[in-house]
Amino acid sequence: MVRVSITYSQQPDPDRYEQHAALCRAVPGGTFRHGPVTRTLAGEPAAYHAEWEFPDKDAFRAAAATEEFAATGADAAEMGLAPAVHVIELA
Repeated sequence: MVRVSITYSQQPDPDRYEQHAALCRAVPGGTFRHGPVTRTLAGEPAAYHAEWEFPDKDAFRAAAATEEFAATGADAAEMGLAPAVHVIELA
């Protein structure tokens, strides 16, 4: 399984983020989820988290090559939130 984990250091505007989430849900081959971070173990300020889950590397590679995936990156940059993005291969 491949997970793309996106963490924002601040809460996005909910209405604007729902537009972004609609773009993310249009990416083929993956499942998209998002929501607020309600707690951290180190007591850091709450932020926002989003993630895609793909069944395997091939599914992720295929999705990453689509116009839909590119559109999500452009839209994230337009929002100006500077997320931390991690691509994780889970066993």
